[in-house]
Amino acid sequence: MSNYQTEVQSADGLIKDHQSPWSAINPEYVARMKLQNRFKTGLDIAKYTAAIMRKDMQDYDLDSANYTQSLGCWHGFIGQQKMIAVKKHHGTTDKRYLYLSGWMIAALRSEFGPLPDQSMHEKTSVPALIKELYDFLKQADARELRGLFKDLDDAKGAGDQIKAQRTQEAIDNFQTHVVPIIADIDAGFGNEEATYLLAKKMIEAGACAIQIENQVSDEKQCGHQDGKVTVPHADFLAKIRAVRYAFLELGVDDGVIVARTDSLGAGLTKQIAVTQEPGDLGDQYNAFLDCDAIAAEDLKNGDVVIKQNGQLVKPKRLASGLFQFKPGTGEDRCVLDCITSLQNGADLLWIETATPHVGQIGGMVKRIREVIPNAKLVYNNSPSFNWTLNFRQQAYDAMLEAGEDVSAYERDQLMDVKYDDTALGQKADQMIQAFQRDGSREAGIFHHLITLPTYHTAALSTDQLAKGYYGEAGMLAYVAGVQRKEIREGLACVKHQDMAGSNIGDDHKEYFSGEAALKASGADNTMNQFD
Repeated sequence: MSNYQTEVQSADGLIKDHQSPWSAINPEYVARMKLQNRFKTGLDIAKYTAAIMRKDMQDYDLDSANYTQSLGCWHGFIGQQKMIAVKKHHGTTDKRYLYLSGWMIAALRSEFGPLPDQSMHEKTSVPALIKELYDFLKQADARELRGLFKDLDDAKGAGDQIKAQRTQEAIDNFQTHVVPIIADIDAGFGNEEATYLLAKKMIEAGACAIQIENQVSDEKQCGHQDGKVTVPHADFLAKIRAVRYAFLELGVDDGVIVARTDSLGAGLTKQIAVTQEPGDLGDQYNAFLDCDAIAAEDLKNGDVVIKQNGQLVKPKRLASGLFQFKPGTGEDRCVLDCITSLQNGADLLWIETATPHVGQIGGMVKRIREVIPNAKLVYNNSPSFNWTLNFRQQAYDAMLEAGEDVSAYERDQLMDVKYDDTALGQKADQMIQAFQRDGSREAGIFHHLITLPTYHTAALSTDQLAKGYYGEAGMLAYVAGVQRKEIREGLACVKHQDMAGSNIGDDHKEYFSGEAALKASGADNTMNQFD
C-alpha cells in the first residue's frame, strides 16, 4: 500500500506544476482517490494475486498447515460480502480466496436462463463475472478506506494527534479485499485456440488461476454427474499450453494452471489416442480401453481395431460412437493424468472424486508424489456430497474395524435425525470439522474450496424469510430474522446505501463542487438510524 503522505506530497507537486488552472484541486483528495483505486486494470490484479498464490504454495510446501480456502461466488456482491466478513471475523484475508464456479454461471448467470453444467452458457459470462467480482472487491476497499479517511479528519479536527497518527498508519497498512480467484474455464469451450482466447479474456479481467478439466468440450458434464467423457492426454496438454501462452503473452508470468481430471468417474473416451510407438503416452491411454482380441477374418463393416502388444484388438464402442474404458481403471488413469499434467506445465491438480474420503485421495497423491514430490491438490469440498451420511458411514466403518459395538446403528439409515446426538454422530462431525486439516496433511490438498455454497445459502435464507413473511410472523420475519441480526452481528450492509457507494459519491461531490455539493448523507437520511 502506498504511503498516504507520500501520495499527498506527490499530488501537491503535480498540482503546483500546473499552477492556476489546477489551483482548485485538493492534493489530499487526489491521494485518497488514488488509494481507493489501487488496481487500475485486471492485469494489475492478476499479477498481484498470482504472486500471492505462488507464495502460498511455497508456504504450504514448508508446512501443510498453511493450506488455503475459498468459497464459490455467483455475483460480485456475494464475493464482496465474503471478504468483508473474512476481514471482520479473522482480521486478515491471508490464504482466503474466492472460487468462480462454471456450474453457478450456468445455473444463475446465463442469458438462456438456468442451465445444467454442460458448457452451454455463454463463454463471455466467465470473464464478465471475474470483472464483476473484482469491481465489488475494489468497491469494498474504497468504502473501508473512506471510513478511515473520515476518522483521520475527525481526529485532526479534534486535535487528537495520537489518534490521527494511528489512523494514518492504518491507512498505510491497509489490506485490500482483492484476493486470488480460481476461475473455472470448464473444458476450454472448444479447441485449443478457443481455450487460449477465452483464457486471455479471463486473465485480462483479473484471473490469476485458471482451472481446466480433461473432458471433451462438447460432451462436458458436471463432475458429479454420470456420462463424463475424457480426451487423450495430447488434446488436454495442448489446452494447458494454450492457457500458459495466454498468461505469458499478457505478462502474468506467475499465472497458475489447475489441471482437473475427471477420470475417476469417467468411463468413456471420444477418441482413440494417436500413438507412434509402444509405451508412449498415446499407447498408455489406449491401454485402458476395454478391448476384445479379434482375428482379421472376423472384422465386420465399420469395426475399429488397434494393434496392442502385438495383437489385434477391437475397442468396445457404444452406439454413440464413444469408446469404453476397462472397469476399475479410474484411479490408475487419474494418477497418469496428474503426473502428465504436472510434467507438461500445470501447477496444481484437481481430482474429482465420488466421496470426500481422505484415505482414497491420499492414496492417489502418494502415487503421484513418487514421481512429482511436491504435487499439490485443489479439492472440491462439494455440496454434491452428502457429507453427513458419508462421514457417519466412515465413522461406522472405523468403529466396526476397531471392534466397537455398532449394533445400535443401521449403516444405510445413518442420515436419520435420531443419530444426531449419538457417539457415532459426534465422531462423524469431528471428522468433518477436521477434514480440511487432515486432507492437507495426509492427502496433499493445498486448496480447499466449496464450489456452490452461496447457491444453497441463498436458497435456505430466502426459504426461511418467505416462510415467515408470508405467514403469521409478517414483518417480524424480516426484522427478527434479518435486520436485527445484521445490526447485532455488525454487518456493514445493514447500511445498504453506504454499501452501494452513496457516501463515496458524496465525498466526490464535495471534492468536485465544494460547498455547493448536494449530498445524500444529511440529517434526513434514514440510514442515520443505524449509527
